[in-house]
Amino acid sequence: RLVSNFLKGLGCEPLVTREPGGTTIGLRLRAALLDAQEEVDPLTELLVFAADRAQHVRRILRPALQAGRVVISDRYADATVAYQGAGRGFKPELIEEIVRLATEGLVPDLTLLFDLPVAESTNRTTRRSNVRNKLDRLDIEDRDFHERVRKAYLGIAAAQPERVKVIDS
Repeated sequence: RLVSNFLKGLGCEPLVTREPGGTTIGLRLRAALLDAQEEVDPLTELLVFAADRAQHVRRILRPALQAGRVVISDRYADATVAYQGAGRGFKPELIEEIVRLATEGLVPDLTLLFDLPVAESTNRTTRRSNVRNKLDRLDIEDRDFHERVRKAYLGIAAAQPERVKVIDS
């Protein structure tokens, strides 16, 4: 929201979107994937997130970029590397292939990684859920899962510092 407002102040009208849920079908997939009551097999989770991303790339991102628009997306392919790769334990080669298929090689020019320790993230999630009265399926994963996810995100940032900028949150 802050980046979008900043760009609007400069006369740019960015497209703001998110994953999962940036398309009509993506909204339905998001609801099923993040439902804390739903038991989703890890492979199913990986493939459904990839399907959502493929739809998002083809129907939203590529057309916007081809039209010269700036695109701001809340999450993208790094989330699959972190959550399904590190978090769920899928092999990096499989994750890389699925990401390549879903994105058709489309890579962001800039990624902002808002980083904070897992304990603080858990505190913020708990406070947010007290207001919304809802935790999603990923929110309720254990501390070790979230530590693996954070480590993976920081690893991506260390490997690609020209693209990924870490912001102490």
